[in-house]
Amino acid sequence: EVRSSVVYASFIVMLVFVPLLTLSGVAGRMFEPLGIAYILAIFASLAVALTVTPALCHILLTRWGKLSDKEPPLVRFLNPIYGWILGLVSRFPKLIFSGVLVFCLAGLAILPLLGGSFLPELREGHYIIHTASVPGTSIAESLRIGGQIEKRVSEIPGVRSTSQWAGRAERGADTFGTHYSEYEIDLDPMEGAEQQKVLDEIREVLEAFPGINSEVNTFLTERIDETISGYTSPVVVNIYGKQLVALDHKAQQVAAVMREIEGATDVQLRAPPGEPQLEVRLRLDELAYWGLKPVDVMRTVQTGFGGAVVGQVQEGNHVFDVVVVLPMEQRQQPDDVKKLPIQTPSGVMLKLQDVANIQQVSGRYMILHAGAQRLQTVTCNVTGRDLVSFFAELKQRVHDEVEFSADIYPEFTGAAVAQAQSREDLIVHSTLAGVAVLLLLYIALQSLRNMSLVLLNLPFSLVGGVIAVLLTNGVLSIGSLVGFITLFGITLRNSIMLVSHFHYLVVEEGKPWNAETAIRGAQERLPSILITALVTALAMLPIALNSDSPGREVMGPMASIIIGGLISSTILNLLVLPSVMLRYGHFKK
Repeated sequence: EVRSSVVYASFIVMLVFVPLLTLSGVAGRMFEPLGIAYILAIFASLAVALTVTPALCHILLTRWGKLSDKEPPLVRFLNPIYGWILGLVSRFPKLIFSGVLVFCLAGLAILPLLGGSFLPELREGHYIIHTASVPGTSIAESLRIGGQIEKRVSEIPGVRSTSQWAGRAERGADTFGTHYSEYEIDLDPMEGAEQQKVLDEIREVLEAFPGINSEVNTFLTERIDETISGYTSPVVVNIYGKQLVALDHKAQQVAAVMREIEGATDVQLRAPPGEPQLEVRLRLDELAYWGLKPVDVMRTVQTGFGGAVVGQVQEGNHVFDVVVVLPMEQRQQPDDVKKLPIQTPSGVMLKLQDVANIQQVSGRYMILHAGAQRLQTVTCNVTGRDLVSFFAELKQRVHDEVEFSADIYPEFTGAAVAQAQSREDLIVHSTLAGVAVLLLLYIALQSLRNMSLVLLNLPFSLVGGVIAVLLTNGVLSIGSLVGFITLFGITLRNSIMLVSHFHYLVVEEGKPWNAETAIRGAQERLPSILITALVTALAMLPIALNSDSPGREVMGPMASIIIGGLISSTILNLLVLPSVMLRYGHFKK
């Protein structure tokens, strides 16, 4: 009786997980293993159900002699109550169908209230702070400011250790200037809400330092955002053009708009202009008069301010370079460059300002390029609201409030774009998988009318998941979509088992299709539907509880949706579907 139904239902559950295997980018890397594991687990359980379980039943149960055909005490207690409720409900099929429709419409009305994000807040117990002061800030000043930041952050309850590095290594591949610093903040073991409190206090500390641009994230969040957009922030606006000054102007306008939007924090220009530089332009006529060569003058400048290796000293097994350089007190001010002594071939001592024009100018320590085009980039983090709505508002306001010429245009990227792409991929691939699901569903139910009734009632079960999202954090992530996919498969499986049993009673046992047969079929499927819901919900419950804690951030929302959806799904399969099938279903003998 149940073999074909179990096979078709299991293959349908496997099919609804196939779209997860087609996701690209970071989402694919994260959820593809989950989809593979789920499909293999369903396939293994099907194989066990068709082979091992019947064999063990034959071997073990027959040893006990004749088995009792009595139902378990709990089922004997529930069946009369369930039969009475189902009989009452089945008298008003139109009212039930209308109620389902209203309930589904209410669920659709809730959807616009839900926010969206690529991933929930990850609780790693570790934060990374990035700070950038005015370009040209010295290493010593960056370390001084960093020391004050570390002192304030270390006083926050729950912070275990802090560390800072400033600038970049001499041969490092990074493009950071001396004004840039990075800090690693390690926390004591704590729950998600406590980690969020520490994060909020860290941001308050950073806001107390005027003129310092900063951002705070967990390590894994930064790596994911960096993989998506190239930056450690979830919201990125790239502005492409030819003229650097015009790009800076537009970037400042975009940053101003971004700061006015609710939830924006850590707004930064990634290649800020205005780095102070000393420009030394040699006067070739003066050099020729004194018999100097440009290369000799610039070598002297390099030796005086950068140092020159003139020998080595060996102490034991260690070798140290001997470097000639001006004393520190003569390398601090712009006037020190002007006063740099230059010796002519004739032995006359000159100053650098005698043979060169020296002036302070504004330059850049970095110019961004992408696709052979110049660009300026503005980034920010989002707190206190969902990423999707923030991103939509940002795009709308930038297009409305910032005018772009023909040769300058913006590009919006980041985690919100990645989420939208993943959602589109899921919709497209789910549609293709849905065609195969419909074919299997039709084969399993052997009736186009019955298949349509099952599909019409399916949204009813998904509304429970929507309500679960609303009652938890109100934000849909990629993990939440996986929860809805799981719920879709569970609901279809239970519906197939119930409707197939109705078909078995009418076709195989010759029962007339009436209220008595519908109630009997539903009562006989009551244990299996309840056990499926209870076992799944109990398995998900530890993950759903306190889902903001470390290790549960991604799976927690998925578990909450499955539990919420199982409640509405169980109501659907036990009350709504039998009533609707009794009134509108059709079974042939």
